[in-house]
Amino acid sequence: MTQAILREIIDYANRANPYPLYEELRKTPVSHDGDGPYVVSTYYEIHSLLHDPRISSDAKNLKATGDDPLAGQSDEEGTTLPPSFLKLDPPDHDRLRRMTNRPFGPPHAPHRVHDMRDELGGIVSGLIDGIVGSGQLDRIDLVDQFAYPFPVTVICRLLGVPREDEPRFHVWAETLAASLDPDPDADPTQHGKGSMDARMELGMYLAGLIEERRKNPGDDMLSQLATADGPDGPMTTMEALSTAALLLIAGHETTVNLITNGMLTLLRHPEVLDRLRNDPDLAVPIVEELLRYEPPVQLLPQRTTLSDIEVAGVTIPKGASVWLMLAAGNRDPKRFEDPDRFDPDRKDIQHLGLGSGIHSCFGAPLARQEAQLALSELARRLENPRLLEDPPQYRQNSVLRGPRHLPIACDGIRP
Repeated sequence: MTQAILREIIDYANRANPYPLYEELRKTPVSHDGDGPYVVSTYYEIHSLLHDPRISSDAKNLKATGDDPLAGQSDEEGTTLPPSFLKLDPPDHDRLRRMTNRPFGPPHAPHRVHDMRDELGGIVSGLIDGIVGSGQLDRIDLVDQFAYPFPVTVICRLLGVPREDEPRFHVWAETLAASLDPDPDADPTQHGKGSMDARMELGMYLAGLIEERRKNPGDDMLSQLATADGPDGPMTTMEALSTAALLLIAGHETTVNLITNGMLTLLRHPEVLDRLRNDPDLAVPIVEELLRYEPPVQLLPQRTTLSDIEVAGVTIPKGASVWLMLAAGNRDPKRFEDPDRFDPDRKDIQHLGLGSGIHSCFGAPLARQEAQLALSELARRLENPRLLEDPPQYRQNSVLRGPRHLPIACDGIRP
């Protein structure tokens, strides 16, 4: 039963609306059959496990994958980089995350994200102006023309990639994004080679940039990663490479989906879009409700038990594969009243959209700020925006869920 529902969730035919399947899963908070994963789908149980030190993110602790519906879809395939801290446990995770956090946010760099606000606003304005310049307001793809280029440009500025090299980063990001979202009709050999080549080129470029910044550091994040000399010591070149790649790939993919899911939801709720147009401060609660209602990361399939754990009356044995269904937990009626309703006035939105515990989303402050700026400016500047396809074409990926294209039209674009 559980495996059948999981395969339906992963089936592209249900990508546009997996939520009835999540509702079915929640009838059994912890479900398991055959040799498949243990699936946890209710809010309080997921939240507890995200904070449980007996749950590992390191694949080396997994005894056997068994019947894994996502087998062969790993984003690490073909890379020679060491695992990012996202896939490590303490103490290695804690050391690398502390070192990465020093140049990124509080307490050591409390203003880095806040001080990027004007620059982010400039990037958003430039992209919307580019839509004006295209002269095709009767069919705008908000993914290709806005949501995809925005986050990768931000990551480039954050890392300190020279402006003249940003177009190369856009090409690499697009290729690596495609590797996370494979076309079932594409040649898998050619697809894999393109992904491998992009990873190799990106790695060589970043390695050169890291060495250059060690000799001539600037005020960018990559310089600080390359020259870190705090209580945890310096990062190795490979660790700095792995961390920079994580910031590019993970930071880019989740933000694209957050913005695109956000605009799709707002266009389906025009009364909320009108409110945002007149009150840009409403972007803050809107983004939080979006992270609950349409989270960019739907599930965490790579967790393993370090010992036998009892959850909701079920014993999950040591070394078992555990899937945490974040999107199902976000719509658990035992935690959220009327959970299938999009309500930015909801008073208590302690969602799971950015995870929780030691592996909570590292880039959450930046992702929130990007989404708030993007949605408020799109609401303000687009005149009479409307969907051309509903549902739109979704990405193949069932973990990082969002529209691959979002065709809209509008009557004009305000200055």
